[in-house]
Amino acid sequence: MLESGRRAECELLCELMSSITGAPARMWGASMVGFGSYHYTYASGRSGDWFLTGFAPRKDKLSVYIMPGFADFAALMKGLGPHKTGKSCLYIKRLADIDLGKLEALVAQSVALMEHRYDCCKD
Repeated sequence: MLESGRRAECELLCELMSSITGAPARMWGASMVGFGSYHYTYASGRSGDWFLTGFAPRKDKLSVYIMPGFADFAALMKGLGPHKTGKSCLYIKRLADIDLGKLEALVAQSVALMEHRYDCCKD
């Protein structure tokens, strides 16, 4: 069960991501909440579907999925606030610590890039 503060953060992320993608929240696995989808095919022939953006609430942080990675978003990342990144994961301890306008722009630009790359439409 999520603590009330984390639950409120998740609800805010749901509103933000749904507004950007035009898609409802959908569970992907046991703990990831995704919005929209795209179809990928690797050179090996393996293919599948995945969400355009999403998040996962963790005990000590939120994992926000920025699917194209961060290389194209250096300017937005500068004033975001305290965070860490993985290949496509943005780790945030609390939403109150970051610039929500920059997070919204980051999600919007990453979704637009994914839609362009994969010529996909919103769910």
